[in-house]
Amino acid sequence: MAKVELKAIGKIYDGNVRAVTNSNITIEDREFCVFVGPSGCGKSTTLRMIAGLEDISEGELYIDGELMNDVPPKDRNIAMVFQNYALYPHMTVFDNMAFGLKIRKTDKAEIKRRVDEAAKILDLTKYLDRKPKALSGGQRQRVAVGRAIVRNPKVFLFDEPLSNLDAKLRVQMRAEISDLHNRLQATMIYVTHDQIEAMTMGTKIVVMKDGKIQQIGAPLYLYNHPINKFVAGFIGTPPMNFLTVKIVEKNGTIIADEGSFEIEPTEEQKAKLKAYVGKEVFFGIRPEDLTYCPTPADKNNMSMKVSNMEPLGAQTHLFLATKGQNIIAITEPEHKFTLGDTVNFVPRIERSKFFVKNMGGEEEELNICEDIENTWK
Repeated sequence: MAKVELKAIGKIYDGNVRAVTNSNITIEDREFCVFVGPSGCGKSTTLRMIAGLEDISEGELYIDGELMNDVPPKDRNIAMVFQNYALYPHMTVFDNMAFGLKIRKTDKAEIKRRVDEAAKILDLTKYLDRKPKALSGGQRQRVAVGRAIVRNPKVFLFDEPLSNLDAKLRVQMRAEISDLHNRLQATMIYVTHDQIEAMTMGTKIVVMKDGKIQQIGAPLYLYNHPINKFVAGFIGTPPMNFLTVKIVEKNGTIIADEGSFEIEPTEEQKAKLKAYVGKEVFFGIRPEDLTYCPTPADKNNMSMKVSNMEPLGAQTHLFLATKGQNIIAITEPEHKFTLGDTVNFVPRIERSKFFVKNMGGEEEELNICEDIENTWK
C-alpha cells in the first residue's frame, strides 16, 4: 500500500474562488483517514485532487513518495468509490467488477480469480450474474467497493459512499467497510459530512471548514481536546453545548457568570482564565457531562427550564433554556420531567471547555484552557 502526503495543497476555481487553502496532511501507510466537515468545506475537492479528477492549483501531492501533480488518474494506482455507485446498468455484477481489469487487458483467469475473491470478501458470490437493478442499495454499494478491491490499488478513496442508504443500512455498511480495512490493511481515505461515521471508522480524522483544516487527530483526541469551538461543536452527538459567560473575580477567585447561575472553574482553568477577567467567553459542556440533581447543588448548580424532551428509550435528551440560551442534557429514562419544569444540573467542570468569544471577524474561537497543537496526535 502507500503513504499519501499533501503539502500546502490548494484549489482555486475561476473567478479566484478558493475551495481549499494550504492543506498539509500526511496519511501513513495502512491508515484509515476520514475527511469530515459541513457541505462546502472542501473535503470532496481535496479527495478529487488526490484522485486526479481535479487539477491541483497550489502545493504538491505525493503517493508512495512519488510526485503526482501531473500524473493522470489512471496511472496513480488508486481506486475510488463514489456516492452514487456509478455502476453500468446493462452489465452483470461480475462484469461491473471486472470492467476496470478488462480495459487494462488483464488475463481472463486472473480477472476471474480477483472478482471471485472480492465477491467472497463482500458476500456477493451469489449475485455475480445479476444486474444492478436486481440489487438493494447496500448490495450495489458493495459492488462498487468490489470494483475497487479487484484493482489492488495503493490507495482506496471513498466519497460519501453511504449517504444514499437508510439509517440501518448505513450502520451495517460502516461496520463492513471498517472490517474490510482491517482485512485488507489498505490505505483508505474517506469523505463524509457525518461525524458519527468519522468517529466510528477513522483511525485519523481531518476536520475541515471553509476550505481550511481545523484540526487533525485520532477520534477520541479530537473529542476530548478540540482546538477550537467549531471542532468542539462538530465532533460529538449530541453536540457540545455553548453558553456565553462573563469571567469575573469574586471573593478572591475566578468565576464564570452566566447571569442566572455561576460556575467555578478548576484551578488549572482559573490560571488561564485570569487573563479574561471582565470579558465574555464561551463555556462549553457536553450533554453527557451534565449531571441531574433532584435538589439544587451547593456549588456549580445550573438551574434551567425544560423546553422540550426527546425520549429515546435508553436515555432522554432534555432541552433546557436559561437567559435566552439553550442547551441539551442527557438523562436516565427513570427521571420524569414536565415541560416548563425548573430543573438542576451540575457540570463536570474538569470536562468543560472555555473558548475565546470573537465579536465577528474570521479569527477562530480557540480553546483557552488547553495548550493544543493542530497536529496529528
